[in-house]
Formats: sequence, structure tokens, C-alpha cells
Amino acid sequence: QVVTLSLLMYPVLRSLALQLHSAVTGSYLSGTHSIAFINCLNEQIAKDIARAIMDKKLAACVNILPKSSALYFWKGELEESTEILLLVKTRTSKIDELSSYVRSIHPFEIPEIISLPIDQGNPLYLKWIEESVPRD
Repeated sequence: QVVTLSLLMYPVLRSLALQLHSAVTGSYLSGTHSIAFINCLNEQIAKDIARAIMDKKLAACVNILPKSSALYFWKGELEESTEILLLVKTRTSKIDELSSYVRSIHPFEIPEIISLPIDQGNPLYLKWIEESVPRD
């Protein structure tokens, strides 16, 4: 039970450590923010999901990228489709909440929701993300 509790606390402890480091040093710590990728069937679904994410204040910005072709295996068959991709800029500490929320509203059985930490970037832009997305 102690091991389970410590594993559950890790994201919270990591988030607190990142916030403390940034506050003390005034510098950006790699991984404090992330970009999440979410695929959507069409532009209307993409816009609806993007607006829902913004309404919940789970991101500072969501870019909606135009149609792209996708090839993938689904239930043992090779499929081909067009998709719209969302690029979601947010705090890394919000990724779990973002993922849960999107899964609850997304029409796909298994939506693509993956994220990558932001290593570096324009300090003013990273500060803007920080100011735009409320802390946990």
C-alpha cells in the first residue's frame, strides 16, 4: 500500500518540485509544460473538442491542423482515413486531467491522446502558458 501511495503521489511531487525550481531560479525547467496531440475525425469534431478543452481551462492554446492522411491497423485490418490534428499546449501537470476529459467527450473508441514534454522555447511564450493554465 505504501508503494502504491508513493507511485500515486509522484506526479504531484514532481509538479511541486518543478514549481519550486521555477519560483526559486526564475528559469524554465525542461518538462514543466507539454504539447498533447489529439486526432479527430473531422473539422467540426476538432473545433468542438478544442473549444471544450479551452472552456475547461485545460490548455493555453489549441491549434487545429488541416486534414492529413493516416494509415493504421484497426482490429487486424489496415485502414486509411483523413484526420484533423489538435496540438494542445498546457502544463504537464494537466495532461492526466486533459486525457481523461477528452476520452469522455471524444467519439473515437480509442482516441489518440499523446503528449511530449516541452524541452525549451521562447521564455515569454512559456511564461504565457504558465499564466494561462490555472495550477492544479
